[in-house]
Amino acid sequence: MPLHVPPAPAPALRSVLTALSSPTAVREARTPSLLGAPGPVSPELPLPVHVLDHVTAEGGTATRLAGWRFLIRTGDRAVAAADSVLTADGWTFSRFFEGPYIPSTELALRQAEAMAQPYQPRLLSVPGLYMLALWLHGDPTADATGGRPAATDLLVPLAPAPPGIAAHRPHRVTELLPVLTHRVTPTRLLGSPA
Repeated sequence: MPLHVPPAPAPALRSVLTALSSPTAVREARTPSLLGAPGPVSPELPLPVHVLDHVTAEGGTATRLAGWRFLIRTGDRAVAAADSVLTADGWTFSRFFEGPYIPSTELALRQAEAMAQPYQPRLLSVPGLYMLALWLHGDPTADATGGRPAATDLLVPLAPAPPGIAAHRPHRVTELLPVLTHRVTPTRLLGSPA
């Protein structure tokens, strides 16, 4: 398997396990899939979630680690996801959720497993475009909590992707970054204040 899933920090995993074992946390999550899950559920495939804060005109990026996302599985499929975030008191459970990004993440991971090159999977959030992508980092041994997308890394936009960006199509960072730069950078109109 060419994917080298990085281990999540133990306190991040513990926070999700604690939330899963709490009937109150699960009930308050209001995720029908999680509430109606047949059989035991378990957090799997921890992925660091990085946020793309900005893209410069030269194509440079600034990312920051926002947390860890775990797919919550029952049987052979994911029914929800759980996020853990770093606070002043350490890693803490943030939320359970479901929706189209769950099966889209699973599909993108299956596609990545079929690739010949080994990758370290991460998630990259682009808030300015309401976009989430599977970030396939080319150095599978790198520290998953840091770094920037390298030119040779792949980004796989998850569905639903923004208009004009194909979901589940792997793009080299150098191919997709100019599109993101153009879309995220506000357009200046002639005569408008700078």
